[in-house]
Amino acid sequence: MSKLNTNSNAYIIIYSSVLVIIVAFLLAFVYQALKPMQDANVELDVKKQILYSLNIRDLDGAAAEAKYAEVIEDTMEIAGQKILMAEINDEPIMIFEMKGMGLWGGISGYMSAHFDPETMNLKVYGAYFNHESETAGLGAEIKDSQEWQEKFIGKRIIKEGPDGKDKVALSVVKKVEDPETQVDCVTGATLTSNGVDEMIKRTFGIWTGEYDFDVDESELTKKLLKACLTGNDSISDAELEKMLKVRKVKEEK
Repeated sequence: MSKLNTNSNAYIIIYSSVLVIIVAFLLAFVYQALKPMQDANVELDVKKQILYSLNIRDLDGAAAEAKYAEVIEDTMEIAGQKILMAEINDEPIMIFEMKGMGLWGGISGYMSAHFDPETMNLKVYGAYFNHESETAGLGAEIKDSQEWQEKFIGKRIIKEGPDGKDKVALSVVKKVEDPETQVDCVTGATLTSNGVDEMIKRTFGIWTGEYDFDVDESELTKKLLKACLTGNDSISDAELEKMLKVRKVKEEK
């Protein structure tokens, strides 16, 4: 019986092929075994980001899951935009999912909004931003700096323009001239800050008709107002008109 020639080309090719197949099988097995855990971690991270946008932070896994189930009441999609409904202290709050581009890659976030009970203006309740590959200490501050995120709280989102039409007023700028609607950009990260500004404009531009979406802006605005004011969009147009009249009177004062 001839001795196996381990130096032959055939042996090396067969050995390498078998080894590659075994390693590939093991990697596929490990991936499938860990996938449910990975999916659960991703889902938990998203829930934490949503809670951050509601100014609820520093919760571990179990506590975050419980708090999310407590405050988030519904999820809807209007004009392709994902919106979550929450209730905190008996007040309906909407959370808007946002996606955009930063300097080096994608950016995203969640911004919660509510109607100010005094002025009936749509204002920021809280905000959280994330990124894929922004520079640490600069653009990455949109995610890492809670202080910067909290600057958005209380800012007015939509405001009537000189032409009498509603415009997205909330913006990220180099120099704040209107404290009611503007937030100063992250120092040393102008392009990333511009990306956040554009992302905000696109998110809320659906409701003001500033972007060319094939939707009925008047109907969308009604849905937005109904959901923010009552926590759902089932109230009648007549009831909505009554609420808007109250808003107009308060603004004129």
